[in-house]
Amino acid sequence: MSRRIALSVAAGVVVLGGAGAYALAYAGEQPPALSDSSVRYTAPQGDRDGSLTFVTDVTASSGVKSLKVLAWPEKSALGKDAVTEKEMADVESAVCEPAGGDTVRCTYKVTVTAADAADSPRGAWHVAALATARDGSTALDREAASFTRR
Repeated sequence: MSRRIALSVAAGVVVLGGAGAYALAYAGEQPPALSDSSVRYTAPQGDRDGSLTFVTDVTASSGVKSLKVLAWPEKSALGKDAVTEKEMADVESAVCEPAGGDTVRCTYKVTVTAADAADSPRGAWHVAALATARDGSTALDREAASFTRR
């Protein structure tokens, strides 16, 4: 092999190795990501309470610290002005369990009483979710899932 070819091959290996290292470093800095989100609303009936259950998968290379969840009616102040991370800071958290690799499955479940339902508007509702990774990065999905309250 000529010297020129050997130097070209060596330079190519260095460039590809550097690009691979950069890609791995960049991948490690990705914010958390939500996927496969779903919501189920069951209205109270008679003397039986209803429920609201939100489930989502959260992936974060540094690990997931928390997932905050807020259900909000479309015809409200939150429907006019987008939900912010600051507003999400004080809402309830979901329970997250390992789901393999860097992913956890988070479930938020709340009981809906007849009094709760009477005080809540009918129509379209959305679920906002704020995921926080262990490295402090965040991801806010203002409409992670939607349902209709009849």
